[in-house]
Amino acid sequence: MTKRITHLRDLSANNRPKYDPNACGTGIVHLGVGSFHKAHQAYYTDKVLEKSGGDWRIIGVSLRSNNAQNELRPQKGLYTLLMKGQSGTTSRVIGSIYDVLSVSKNSEPAIHAMVSKNIKIVSLTVTEKAYGLDLTNFRCNTNHPDIAFDLKNFHSPRGVLGILTKALEFCKYRGLSPFSILCCDNLPNNGKLLRSAILDFSQYIDKKLCSWIEDKVSFPSTMVDRITPSPTQKTYQEATKIIHLKDHAAVETEDFSQWIIEDNFPLGRPNWDSAGAIFTNDVGPFEKMKLRMLNGTHSMLAYVGFHCGHRYVRDVMNDKVLSKLVNRHLQIAAQTLKPIKGIDYNNYAQSLVSRFSNPEIAHETFQIAMDGSEKMQQRIFYPLKDAISLNLNIRPFAFAIAAWLRHISQSYHDCAPYELRDPIADQLSPLPKERSAHSISEYLSRIGLLICEILNFMHQILIRLNYCCESKIYHNKIHHFLTPYNKQLQ
Repeated sequence: MTKRITHLRDLSANNRPKYDPNACGTGIVHLGVGSFHKAHQAYYTDKVLEKSGGDWRIIGVSLRSNNAQNELRPQKGLYTLLMKGQSGTTSRVIGSIYDVLSVSKNSEPAIHAMVSKNIKIVSLTVTEKAYGLDLTNFRCNTNHPDIAFDLKNFHSPRGVLGILTKALEFCKYRGLSPFSILCCDNLPNNGKLLRSAILDFSQYIDKKLCSWIEDKVSFPSTMVDRITPSPTQKTYQEATKIIHLKDHAAVETEDFSQWIIEDNFPLGRPNWDSAGAIFTNDVGPFEKMKLRMLNGTHSMLAYVGFHCGHRYVRDVMNDKVLSKLVNRHLQIAAQTLKPIKGIDYNNYAQSLVSRFSNPEIAHETFQIAMDGSEKMQQRIFYPLKDAISLNLNIRPFAFAIAAWLRHISQSYHDCAPYELRDPIADQLSPLPKERSAHSISEYLSRIGLLICEILNFMHQILIRLNYCCESKIYHNKIHHFLTPYNKQLQ
């Protein structure tokens, strides 16, 4: 029977990190220890520790379950990262995670970890829905369950904003220099947005604390990019074959990665630039490029691909009709962007097509399709708004919206029944399975999901595109849907 990895000495010399993790102290607390964090921020930090050492190991915090703790703690934070490209797979055992705390029932251990004098950065990958943000007004959403709970129970918060604010309160009243808060989720202006939300939340708690946070705490913005599917049994089996030990925390990812970071860390930071990160004064243009081209196209192909019977992104790209839709969306999304020095959008689009087509990455369309209500504004609605003002072809965005609406309607004429995974699924579920575009858009506007700037226009284009379930728009690989409106798939 193959032994599970439990200690650094279990690994062969070839598979061990090229440094001694135990010689490095901690300097980062990370909220949301999922596959993406292990493939991205922990990977970059591991490369820094290998190059130059330093006290930058990570204390991970799992907010909702014990899974990450159960996977990593018995392995002393060690896990195998499988990086898959067109030419094959490379691997690396990561040693940058010191420990993982599970705080689903009690946030106190996480708060105490953050206020340690060694901690200089608290980073986050908790997904868009976990924050409880009002994206339109750059505030916290007081109707979000975690926000509402924490405002009433601030002595023992459970949500992201509450936990961060409580830790900062400890820093203030103990006279400690506060840590930098580094948001690594796909949110527009993520540092500024999180700062505004925490200031909004804290002013309900203590106006003096709010002023202190405003004056003392840095919130660098970031753009992150690395396609990372959920691990499968095949992932674990492949890791075992490489390291000759069972690895319950193994992760697979693509061989591409990108990290753009606003350089604003008063207490210091790892030399992530030595590991390939790019530091800049303005992350915004890079972030918008990624949200509109990569993430927006990803969402469109996920909804369409899932309902055409394609389990993985790579399968969508092998479908000649759907791959044309992908290229079309990338082209029009690029036209909504301002130039970025040193960036060629055509080259970037080609690189995305290659990455989506990677046969080694099993990225499920259904996984990408989740949480659409949190993602559609910055990925599709805002670029549509810009396309309208620039007098561009709006059909790709209209199609993406129709595809999303088709998904949330949960009509099953073309696929097996599926669970709608969305933070407001309970509000979306009342949508009847057979309903016109007119009534659907009216309903979504009433629950505040569609941004007002494009509501009327969206209303018109959805009717024009004849979005409704009885039209069976996905029949025969969407030919019947597209033909009346865009025969050439330009």
